[in-house]
Amino acid sequence: MEPLETVTRKRLHLYSGSSHPGLAADIAAHLGTELGEPNLRRFANGEMHCRFDESIRGADVFIVQTHSGEHGQSVNDSLMEQLIMIDAAKRASAKRITAVCPFYGYARQDRKAEGREPITAKLVADMLTAAGADRVVSVDLHSGQIQGFFDMPVDHLTAMPIQVDYLRRTTQPDDLVVVSPDSGGVKAAKRFANEVGAELAFVNKVRPRGTANQVVADSIVGDVAGHSCVLLDDMIDSAGTICASADLLHEEGATDVWAMTTHGVLSGPAIDRLKNSALTKVVITDTLPLPEEKQLDKIEVLSVAPIIGQAIRSVFDDASVSEIFGGRNQS
Repeated sequence: MEPLETVTRKRLHLYSGSSHPGLAADIAAHLGTELGEPNLRRFANGEMHCRFDESIRGADVFIVQTHSGEHGQSVNDSLMEQLIMIDAAKRASAKRITAVCPFYGYARQDRKAEGREPITAKLVADMLTAAGADRVVSVDLHSGQIQGFFDMPVDHLTAMPIQVDYLRRTTQPDDLVVVSPDSGGVKAAKRFANEVGAELAFVNKVRPRGTANQVVADSIVGDVAGHSCVLLDDMIDSAGTICASADLLHEEGATDVWAMTTHGVLSGPAIDRLKNSALTKVVITDTLPLPEEKQLDKIEVLSVAPIIGQAIRSVFDDASVSEIFGGRNQS
């Protein structure tokens, strides 16, 4: 009897949770495909349910969900929704499931800074693994070492190419200084400054022990007088760090101060602080949704859909993701 032989047909299925459907739609458009229907619904008691409209047996499934606390839900709701969708895909016999997390929740809880604290970034990794994810795609993790929390491939993307392109189009590099708002971000700021062809400086800051979202900008290391400055950070949350740094840069003689970040968390007093700050422009990306009540004239949003779409295409084709960034996403 002749052995049975078949030709394997690869299929890509892209689904979105409810936290940021606009970004998922843009990713689908970049890929030239359509979003599948996960039929998400919430029961009267708040529990969530998912049932995919079509068969995904043997398919390469990508589930896009940024861990956002907007649109009437919490970060925990967004995370749980993604876990439920992953579990549904696993039980529907998907061949490979990739969790696409443009903004990875709890990323700042990546170590024990004091006694009796959790390492919640590791817990999130464990939950994604237990749910059935085979791979994770994320953008500008707060700490690159979070990749080591997973026993699966992690594609760590960076928004740097679109940010660098934006600065090259809108500024004069000869007059520009890239500023890290703290000493911990100097390595990333230096790499960014080299890409743009700008000078480098950083803010020496003090965070009072035992406090959250509080920072005191102490001094500037580097020459900023008479220059335009771009404060570079991976996220803006309550905006205390960025606004304090901007004030200090102006005191030191900077002619213009922008902020540039990947993740615009913008929680609590952030919008009021940015509105009343010395910053003339705040450039974020769309890894997180920006609701209407948080939109300011000085906030400009760049899209990460092209780089996420390219990464998904590379994963599906079993091609290199790091080549998209020339290896810069590994630094």
